[in-house]
Amino acid sequence: MTDVESPQQQQQLQDQDEIKKLCFEGAWAWIIEIVFWCLVAALIMYLLRRLVEGPIYRKPNRIDGKVVIVTGCNTGIGKETAMELARRGARLYMACRDAARCEAARLEIIEKTQNTNIFNRTLDLSSLSSVRQFAERFKAEESKLDILVNNAGVMATPRKLTADGFEQQMGINHLGHFLLTNLLVDHLKSAAPSRVVVLSSAAYIFGRINQQDLMSEKNYSKFMGAYAQSKLSNILFTRKLAEILKDSKVTVNCAHPGIVRTELMRYNSCPKTWNVIKTIINVFIRSPKAGAQTPIFLALDPKLECVSGGFYYNMLRFPVLPKAKDAEMADWLWQESEKLVGLKQSITPPMKKKEEEKNSEMETVKVVARDE
Repeated sequence: MTDVESPQQQQQLQDQDEIKKLCFEGAWAWIIEIVFWCLVAALIMYLLRRLVEGPIYRKPNRIDGKVVIVTGCNTGIGKETAMELARRGARLYMACRDAARCEAARLEIIEKTQNTNIFNRTLDLSSLSSVRQFAERFKAEESKLDILVNNAGVMATPRKLTADGFEQQMGINHLGHFLLTNLLVDHLKSAAPSRVVVLSSAAYIFGRINQQDLMSEKNYSKFMGAYAQSKLSNILFTRKLAEILKDSKVTVNCAHPGIVRTELMRYNSCPKTWNVIKTIINVFIRSPKAGAQTPIFLALDPKLECVSGGFYYNMLRFPVLPKAKDAEMADWLWQESEKLVGLKQSITPPMKKKEEEKNSEMETVKVVARDE
């Protein structure tokens, strides 16, 4: 005899089927919603990365045979800048402190660009003697210099002195490049139109030039103090040099590369903490290639041939704060830098010339008055 399901049992089975169907449909709905929001998140991350990475310099202009120096280019922004300039035909001098690492980077650049006119030269910006030796050797090898990229630098280091007794960040980021540029300025003039590109940072907004304690002997703050001061010095130097060279067809501009994944953070005193933070905020940090785009733009773009004294970010010129345009402070810093690096025959800043002309005019007036 066959069991016959009661209406109640049939209803229960129908309810169970309905529940299974609803569960199945609900699961698919959840899966679809999860996939949808994952795609939305991925799109947002992609757009955010594009925004963070910034624009890429895509103009095809070449610089075959032009002589280029890039400091601190065995890694990071400097390496990417050197790579692109080599790809476009530059006769490239890689000026680095660590000769072995520089050689490894040089061979990599040669392999990737097929440009063999790339040279490894030792330059330790923390030593004025090394800067002078580099400049002397370069001037013996080349009769001109088309592009100088002052890229090398350190950030937020524990207080340490250079070989010449300067606070390390001020010594490397500003004074070393100040001396190097002055020693090579005649070669830049010989190649005119030529360019100087200075790597600075938006961190300059935190800085001030401490005339009473330039080397941070009394009070040392590694980021807000010394580093920010050195970056402000870069901008004041850029603007002053641009003014000095305004009739020479040598242009001078500086770049803020953005927040970039580089070895500058190797001096962080809490590496474990930094690794955690870096993992979280990595999406907001640029690659070295992205950070190199503005320096590349300043070195190459034809529209900038007669443009000088600017501060650039994302290949756009930005205004700077009044303290970065302080002509009197720029003059003081220039003259103090001359003394510190021992430059006896530096370029005469225009303000000095104007003062001399003014004094000469006053003497002429006095003579005329006496004659009358």
